[in-house]
Amino acid sequence: MPSRHPIARTSLLAMAITAALSATPTLADETRDASSSAQTSAALGIPDPAVIAHRGDSFNAPESTRPAYLLARDLGADYLELDLQRTRDGHLVALHDNTLQRTTNVAEVFPARADAPVSQFTLAELKQLDAGSWFNTAYPDRARPGFKGLKIMTLDEIRDIAEGGSNHPGLYIETKVPTLFPGIEKDLKQYLQAHDWIGPQAGTQPAGESNGAVNVAYTPGRVILQTFEKPSLEALQQQMPNVPKILLLWGGEGSIPLEQSAPQGADETDADYYARQKVASKADYGEWLSYAKDHGAIGVGPSTIQSEHDGDFSRQFSYSELAAPWMIDMAHEHHLLVHAYTVDQPADLETYRQRGVDGFFTNRPTVALKTFDRAPDQSVNDILTAYDY
Repeated sequence: MPSRHPIARTSLLAMAITAALSATPTLADETRDASSSAQTSAALGIPDPAVIAHRGDSFNAPESTRPAYLLARDLGADYLELDLQRTRDGHLVALHDNTLQRTTNVAEVFPARADAPVSQFTLAELKQLDAGSWFNTAYPDRARPGFKGLKIMTLDEIRDIAEGGSNHPGLYIETKVPTLFPGIEKDLKQYLQAHDWIGPQAGTQPAGESNGAVNVAYTPGRVILQTFEKPSLEALQQQMPNVPKILLLWGGEGSIPLEQSAPQGADETDADYYARQKVASKADYGEWLSYAKDHGAIGVGPSTIQSEHDGDFSRQFSYSELAAPWMIDMAHEHHLLVHAYTVDQPADLETYRQRGVDGFFTNRPTVALKTFDRAPDQSVNDILTAYDY
């Protein structure tokens, strides 16, 4: 399957754009005068629309595990998305929750520490946990014997997946609860530099491999950094000013102010409760866009409402509407890209794309790729079977 991601081998024009970007103080400054978000994406080597595999293909395999990331890569996703945390002994790992009970058997293996944060475990301890069996229990229609006993993944293992196969996706990395991991932004920079994912040697062809002209470097968009936390955005910008960054948006206390509303009803799902929340004012929304722009972000990541959010899976990923038409227009007026989360249904993908969304976090990369006329060459079942899952 040919690579569909422009981070692979770029044209001489793209090389010139890349060189110009890397010579500037920040990517945000360079793209400030872009006439459209499509031009901004092209200049940074970011696909338009970008298909971002949220914790891998987390609909068809346990989130943030090896089969989820292998699936996303081989299906043709543009990015493998992960939540970055750090073990007690300093290893960078991918896990969404800051505790382990939801997606592992930590209560069985370490009963006295079942509620402890990830930061209190060594990597060797985390590798003792089963990070796959919970999926088989929660979603029996998608259960597979090979999911039992899956392990928590390190950043190193996910990078290895991204570098393998014929589709070479980028990495879309979130600093998760960064206050628990002081200095994780610097750790990430050092790791990415050490493995040539950023910096002057990033992605350069080995000697002897030529496209007929010159060695071609990867674009800056090979890695995108994301965070909900303003201090972490500032730290990421300080450490990696020439790596694209996204400020994720949320509504509520400590984030974008919301109008007052009735308390959540006893029988009201979180998804239904979120769906009726409204941003307090356009000015409040605009303040977060301005902050993002002023602190080095090239875009924002707003939450969305899944129009069908009654299912056991879909209701987990439907939130407040922070990607209404006027919100997307305002972001583009700030010369910011919009990468919306988490969009899984064809109708929603089409609706938000028509509004101007530039990229999509999705648990179902197959659905997104088909919606954008990039249907995978292989089925989910064929890929998982090939890897003995």
